[in-house]
Amino acid sequence: MVCKQMHIMNTNTSGLIPSKCGIRLLRAASGAAVLGSLLALGSGCVVAVRPAPAVVYSDPAEPGEVVVDQEAPAPIAEVVGVAPGPGYFWVGGYYHWYGNRWGWRAGHYERPPHPGARWVGPRYTRRGGARIYVRGYWR
Repeated sequence: MVCKQMHIMNTNTSGLIPSKCGIRLLRAASGAAVLGSLLALGSGCVVAVRPAPAVVYSDPAEPGEVVVDQEAPAPIAEVVGVAPGPGYFWVGGYYHWYGNRWGWRAGHYERPPHPGARWVGPRYTRRGGARIYVRGYWR
């Protein structure tokens, strides 16, 4: 098609571009840009970053003992992931007593509450015929 001879000023250069031809040129350029983007996205190159494990900060309170009316279930096997950074400590998963039932607390990374702190994991014991749950704590 032949463009009409009406001209508009191009703001990027000092030259003149015919208005209808300029619109066609812009449409063609943007179509090519979209097509190029789709081809690049569909090329099969995928980069995925594995998310870091959840980080939990716990209360450094003293241990608590609770008399429970049932044994804790068998522990669930867990895979220890990569630490999210230096100074993190893996706290393995365990069953916690929620007043009337056991609930699994998944393993996670924590930062100790102060330098030199050590994690003492929860334990389940018997004392005088009673089942005792002692929750974990930082010492």
